[in-house]
Amino acid sequence: MYDKSQLMRGTLEGCILKIISIQTTYGYEIVMKLQEFGFEDMKEGTIYPLLVRLEKKKMITSQFRPSPLGPSRKYYSLTQEGEELLKEFEICWRNVSETVEGILKLTRQV
Repeated sequence: MYDKSQLMRGTLEGCILKIISIQTTYGYEIVMKLQEFGFEDMKEGTIYPLLVRLEKKKMITSQFRPSPLGPSRKYYSLTQEGEELLKEFEICWRNVSETVEGILKLTRQV
């Protein structure tokens, strides 16, 4: 059986950047959005190290904001560098996707 999670992990950083590019958001909301789109097994413990790494690489910034449901939340926004990386990811993903789709359409020659 093919391990879907291995393939999904390779695209996770770009997907997180895309989610953050739509609106400033916090970790749990990112997890919920990823789950909604097919990363069913996604956990906060997977996301937070990626967010820390993206912040260290200056792709995103964060700030604490009050939460209506308790303690303040750490909200993430895309930086200019993050926007550029997202554009590169989108181009790369489309190229890889088209290539794989072309190969998967191959039929057996008799």
